[in-house]
Amino acid sequence: MSTKYDFDLFTIGAGSGGVAGSRRAASYGAKVGIAEDSRIGGTCVMRGCVPKKLLVYGAQFADAFEDARGFGWDVTPPRFDWATLIANKNKELDRLEGIYRNLLKDCTLYEARATLVDPHTISLSNGKTVTAENIVVATGSHPVMPHIPGIEHVITSNEALNLPKLPRHIIIVGGGYIALEFANIFSGLKAQVTLVIRGEEVLNGFDDDVRVDIAKEMRQRGVEIHTRTEIDRIVKIQDGFTCYTRAGGELSADLVMYATGRKPNTKGFGLQEIGVKLHADGRALVDEWSRTSIPHIYAIGDVTDRLNLTPVAIAEGRAIAETLYNKNPMKVSHENVATAVFSQPPIGAVGLSEREARRRGHTLDIYRARFRPMKNTLSGREERTMMKLVVDRATQKVLGIHMVGVDAPEIVQCLAVAVICGATKQQFDATMAVHPTAAEEFVTMRDKVPEPQKEAAE
Repeated sequence: MSTKYDFDLFTIGAGSGGVAGSRRAASYGAKVGIAEDSRIGGTCVMRGCVPKKLLVYGAQFADAFEDARGFGWDVTPPRFDWATLIANKNKELDRLEGIYRNLLKDCTLYEARATLVDPHTISLSNGKTVTAENIVVATGSHPVMPHIPGIEHVITSNEALNLPKLPRHIIIVGGGYIALEFANIFSGLKAQVTLVIRGEEVLNGFDDDVRVDIAKEMRQRGVEIHTRTEIDRIVKIQDGFTCYTRAGGELSADLVMYATGRKPNTKGFGLQEIGVKLHADGRALVDEWSRTSIPHIYAIGDVTDRLNLTPVAIAEGRAIAETLYNKNPMKVSHENVATAVFSQPPIGAVGLSEREARRRGHTLDIYRARFRPMKNTLSGREERTMMKLVVDRATQKVLGIHMVGVDAPEIVQCLAVAVICGATKQQFDATMAVHPTAAEEFVTMRDKVPEPQKEAAE
């Protein structure tokens, strides 16, 4: 290990990726420093995936109470208290932050903002200056909003996680993961929700059947979705806000939330000043080893804007540690990464969408099933499940798996292994079903979607 510098490795940002990489490097004997000027755990643990999922769980109880009657339970009309949910969520975040601090016990943690002075020197806001042989930038991203009149009145996902009270009616602008998840959280907790999107369908980039089915299910749950709509300005009124659209329409609610994307945190860390190349949109440009234009400076996670998912950032951080300190050169593949949207019902997906598979030149066999889950036959709920396999016709290799329905993220996580291994439709068919389950549909699909329907869907 280096004796020329204070640290073998210094990480800027103690989020999931930064912590994972630093901890792994330290376990191999590297002297590691890490700086964080906010809470330890980063966006995912403190302002993203974890607190959001806890709110999702809270919202799902409304379905459970409603469904119970169909199974013979006499449920007294339940009462929900937003303040209790938020307080308990915050207690859990405090516990998790303690765990993350403990994970860094073999690293030197600086609770300060770090800025690069030169390619090997880091200035800390606590007045210290340290040097490092290798540096990892893991500073994450932040919500972005358009520059329109009245934008100062809106909240983002950061504030939505700590509202003092549950809104009666909320307008959510955006059609991605975050927008849909919060729309379903607030709707599940019986707030009126209006979703505003610029395009024709939600979840750009997902399979078209997923996009259509989740929008249908959300509308059935009472979420009002305005497509091809853009907000021109926002005005504060006596009991809330009015959003004026470019087409001349008006939408009013007591709260407005924007979930229109995130931008990498690359400003203010000295990156450009020392010669690290950034894309015009601010993301750090890296190679397949996560190296920036300065080879000993790495960047991982959302700051690179490659695939903004927590497990990807963790894998990238660990790969750097393996490469530098364990004589185990490792790259991270960004192909066939499973993902989930914790909407109601949730979404799970891995591999190629039908549209993307066709764009890449595959001739396809499509298998799709839509059905009412067994539980809903007694609960009385009309919610339906959609499952889809995208199969290369020549090789019969399963290129993509898509699901909208209860337990979709759990089911697709397991099936992602099959996609990574290159499983064929015949191998899916040869797998014995577990009955009665929803997941068995993936190994019992026999009928292809007729070709004319596929063409019409395109």
